[in-house]
Amino acid sequence: MSTVVAQSLHAFGLRSHVANNIFFFDEQIIIFPSGNYCVKYNMDQKWQKFIPGSDKSQAMLALSISPNRRYLAISELVQEKPLITIYELSSIPCRKRKILNNFEFPVQRFTCMAFSPDSKYLLTQTSPPESNLVYWLWEKQKVMAIVKTDTQNNTVYQVSFSPQDNTQVCVTGNGIFKLLRFAEGTLKQTNFQRGEPQNYLAHTWVSDDKIVVGTDTGRLFLFESGDQRWETSIMVKESTNELKNLEMMQESESLIEFPTLSSPVPSFEQILETDSHTQQSMPQVFAIAAYSKGFACSAGPGRVLLFEKMEDKDFYHESREIRIPVDPQSNDPSQSDKQDILCLCFSPSEETLLVSTSKNQLYSITMSLTEISKGEPAHFEYLMYPLHSASITGLATCIRKPLIATCSLDRSIRIWNYESNTLELYKEYQEEAYTISLHPSGHFIVVGFADKLRLMNLLIDDIRSFKEYSIRGCKECAFSNGGHLFAAVNGNVIHLFTTTSLENITNLKGHTGKIRSIAWNADDSKLISCGTDGAVYEWNLSTGKRETECVIKSCSYNCVTVSPDSKIIFAVGSDHTLKEIADSSVLREIPAFDVVYTAIVISHSGRMIFVGTSVGTIRAMKYPLPLPKEFNDYQAHGGPITKMLLTFDDQFLLTVSEDGCLFTWKVFDKDGRGIKREREVGFAEEVLVTKTDMEEKAQVMLELKTRVEELKMENEYQLRLKDMNYSEKIKELTDKFIQEMESLKTKNQVLRTEKEKQDVFHREHMDDLLDKQTRELQDLECCNNQKLLLEYEKYQELQLKSQRMQEEYEKQLRDNDETKSQALEELTEFYEAKLQEKTGLLEEAQEDVRQQLREFEETKKQIEEDEDREIQDIKTKYEKKLRDEKESNLRLKGETGIMRKKFSSLQKEIEERANDIESLKGEQMKLQGVIKSLEKDILSLKREIQERDETIQDKEKRIYDLKKKNQELEKFKFVLDYKIKELKKQIEPRENEIKVMKEQIQEMESELERFFKQNTQLELNITELWQKLRATDQEMRRERQKERDLEALVKRFKTDLHNCVAYIQEARSLKEKVRGLFEKYVQRADMVEIAGLNTDLQLEYSRQREHLERNLATLKKKVVKESELHRTDYVRIMQENVSLIKEINELRRELKLTRSQVYDLEAALKPTKKFQQQEVPETGPSEVAHRIAPTMRLNEQEETGRIIEMQRLEIQRLRDQIQEQEQVPGFHPISGVRLPSLVKRVHSLAKVDAEVPHK
Repeated sequence: MSTVVAQSLHAFGLRSHVANNIFFFDEQIIIFPSGNYCVKYNMDQKWQKFIPGSDKSQAMLALSISPNRRYLAISELVQEKPLITIYELSSIPCRKRKILNNFEFPVQRFTCMAFSPDSKYLLTQTSPPESNLVYWLWEKQKVMAIVKTDTQNNTVYQVSFSPQDNTQVCVTGNGIFKLLRFAEGTLKQTNFQRGEPQNYLAHTWVSDDKIVVGTDTGRLFLFESGDQRWETSIMVKESTNELKNLEMMQESESLIEFPTLSSPVPSFEQILETDSHTQQSMPQVFAIAAYSKGFACSAGPGRVLLFEKMEDKDFYHESREIRIPVDPQSNDPSQSDKQDILCLCFSPSEETLLVSTSKNQLYSITMSLTEISKGEPAHFEYLMYPLHSASITGLATCIRKPLIATCSLDRSIRIWNYESNTLELYKEYQEEAYTISLHPSGHFIVVGFADKLRLMNLLIDDIRSFKEYSIRGCKECAFSNGGHLFAAVNGNVIHLFTTTSLENITNLKGHTGKIRSIAWNADDSKLISCGTDGAVYEWNLSTGKRETECVIKSCSYNCVTVSPDSKIIFAVGSDHTLKEIADSSVLREIPAFDVVYTAIVISHSGRMIFVGTSVGTIRAMKYPLPLPKEFNDYQAHGGPITKMLLTFDDQFLLTVSEDGCLFTWKVFDKDGRGIKREREVGFAEEVLVTKTDMEEKAQVMLELKTRVEELKMENEYQLRLKDMNYSEKIKELTDKFIQEMESLKTKNQVLRTEKEKQDVFHREHMDDLLDKQTRELQDLECCNNQKLLLEYEKYQELQLKSQRMQEEYEKQLRDNDETKSQALEELTEFYEAKLQEKTGLLEEAQEDVRQQLREFEETKKQIEEDEDREIQDIKTKYEKKLRDEKESNLRLKGETGIMRKKFSSLQKEIEERANDIESLKGEQMKLQGVIKSLEKDILSLKREIQERDETIQDKEKRIYDLKKKNQELEKFKFVLDYKIKELKKQIEPRENEIKVMKEQIQEMESELERFFKQNTQLELNITELWQKLRATDQEMRRERQKERDLEALVKRFKTDLHNCVAYIQEARSLKEKVRGLFEKYVQRADMVEIAGLNTDLQLEYSRQREHLERNLATLKKKVVKESELHRTDYVRIMQENVSLIKEINELRRELKLTRSQVYDLEAALKPTKKFQQQEVPETGPSEVAHRIAPTMRLNEQEETGRIIEMQRLEIQRLRDQIQEQEQVPGFHPISGVRLPSLVKRVHSLAKVDAEVPHK
């Protein structure tokens, strides 16, 4: 084991997904899950104690506390296997009492649990698909009963015992509501579900046989012995603050100011719309808790309702409402209270109510406050402080202050104090925060958001940004140890900034993958970085270059740190090792034993190393690094650890994780070798305040001082007035009292005289009464003496009768004794004779027996085998009978136990009913007193009603005045409407100008696009020309080089020729020299190459020429073919055109004929019209013909018009085709004949159409 030890000090966080995640240990101490621990938190003294989870635990699933508060059950997953651990809470520290891990039935995980009323039994529910309900005798690890709760893989949300009966069990889930009873080693269902199945989310026992159940549709049911007795639905209501705002808007007496479009105040209609929308949505009842007056239940997001029992009936009515308050620090305050309440818990005295929410928050309220707030909903308060509700991504600390800075994916930044264990500052933003770094002074922070990198001031009550950098998605940033620099990571680049001028000094580039971690060395001269590309680089900041590098591409690094002397780098990554790197090489690799290291930190003393893993454990080891497995493991978190830090004095370790929890640890070394670093200067207490805030506060203080002085003056004046009034009242009262005293004195004297008279009267009356009493006493004595004599005579007679009766009974006893003695003698004689007879018979029987024994011995051997078989059969039969009898005995014992319990419960009920009767009698007396007091209240209320009537009259007068004001406002509104119309008229020309300008802008944009395209084309041309230019330059250089080489060759040839000329007289030597020149300057290969080149050039030239001639011939053929095709098309179109013209001429002729027919018909119809006017009664058939004729004419006109229009369109189409054919290049019509223009034809047709109505 390692000598380095970490002791958990404080936890900031809650795991809300754990079932039953909060409850009271006593009146002051609560228990809740945080990370992989259960935390005992004292609400008054603010201390925490920890109950650690199991080693290698993957997840905490459910909690349950016993009714006697002695035991705590925790359901966990350890290495993919379920485990239930039961702790004894009374021992200090809490110790494990039992571990349930050997299961004889299939199980994946236990989702919910419950202890029995006597804490001896434990009820557990497994997850689907098994869905088994297991009834444990947990002390002996014995399964008493097991039953499958569901066969359709529906989830079970809660199981519980009856508060007084170990055998009664309730189970609720999606479509599941079952009451089960444990009897004879099995769990049997005692209720039957009726109606449609509901999604039952929670339940609670309000009495021994009554259960309240909540659903996901906001409905509450009361079941008694499995039968439904009561039902209600919870509706979502708007908060009273909004309703107050509406009332203020409606009842405003001032002039109405119409809000602008950007006004944040919602309109009355909008609020009504949201109100109706929220009322339609039904809240989900996630939690219910019972208390003495009734029960509390969650009623939708951020809302708890208290229901109390009605006095006359067994039903419940809604009494109070409690809401989660709006958080002003949230990025969306209107939605900050919309949190689902997952768990409710009352303190043992029912003084405090605790709730936990889906956003990992804890709230509390004292129940006395809910009684004070009449009508209005009460509000919860944070139990400790607002906690993170998502994965914590950043962690930082400083030197001058005991502060911790964290940022999270819940878009919040929080500043904690690890000395006082409190939250100093808290603010939410619109974007997610990925990383954070705290300046050594504790006054500034750098935060990497999704959109930007922001440098912020930590003010006394706010976190305010003062510089922003356009670095998107910065996942890592860090201030230097001196605070004069800070580094920020952008993908695979590190940006360095100075904190004095806030400028970018340099950028460090070299990583090919994303950078995951950076670390400064002690003197800030170097920066170490690691990334997903498997590279660890050490950067020299003075030069901006890499000094050392170590690249292992198979490893993706998660975190890096450096030793205090800056010589050794420690890195952890995905390859399950801890690497010790120095001088660009890996010195050592320490295995991680099947876990991935996610974070690493080394102490400033260089003696301790702490590593965080992907399963939430913290490993503490000493340095130099020890042998394998020489470390301490602490299962702290419920998710991968994201960041780890040590404070500057090496006293505290800080860890954060994806489970949203922050832990502080006390760190010490058992060897004690120089770990503790004494602080020379204490923590700073200075805070930042802006000048504007100070001026505002000073202004507010001045205003408050003046206000206080004014109030003092007013109070003094009012006190003087009150003194004057009181002195006058005192004088009046003294005068009244003096007068009353005198009147009372006179009354007293009158009463004394009356008293004396009454005393004399009473004395006389008493004397008379005494005389009467003496006489009556004497009479009574005489009567009693006579009665006594008569009774004595009766007594003597009764004594004589009793003596006679005794004598008769004695005689009867003597006679009975004599008869008994005679009967005994006769019986003895009879039985002695019988005995003699029997002895004779016995002797004969003995002889028979001897003979039979002989026969029996002979037959015995034959029968033994048969008997053995029969014995075995009989034995098996009797064993079965014995088992059946034992089972029946056990069943009967269970039934007798149940009957005894029922009998005892009935006796208790009888006693309770008797007590209830007595209490009801007392209540009746109280109620009579209340009735009297209420009658007095009625009289006072009648007086108040009279006063209210008077006030109503005053209000009506005021309403009349307001109506007058309203009329004036309507006039004002009319004027404003007229002005608005004029302004609109003025706006219209402006809008036209804007449209014109917009069109111009669009034209300019199109021109811009055209110019841009031209520019791009020109740039391409320029690049092509540049390439050509370069190629020509290269060719020129080659040619020049060739020219130089040829000139040099010519010079050498000239010199050699000049030397040959010297041998002109000698033929042989000249011949040899010339031959040498030939061999030197003329080679056969050159000759061959020149000849080959000439032949190749000729062949290439002839080949290209033939190719071009072939292309030319094919193109000529194509042109001829296309011209022939175009000619045939043109001829066809001309023929069609001629046929169409013929059809048009024929149609014109038909038109003329129809018009002439129409004219003749009209001429024939004129005399018939005259005849019809003369003979009116005989106009039946002629009227029909007259009506039909114009309709026929109109139909013919419409048909001709349609035909002409169709012909016109067809001609236009053909003309368009002809024009298109003419525009085709290379096409020429055969003849120059042009068709007549379409316009003339149209005009002629229009004239013909116009002539028809004239005719």
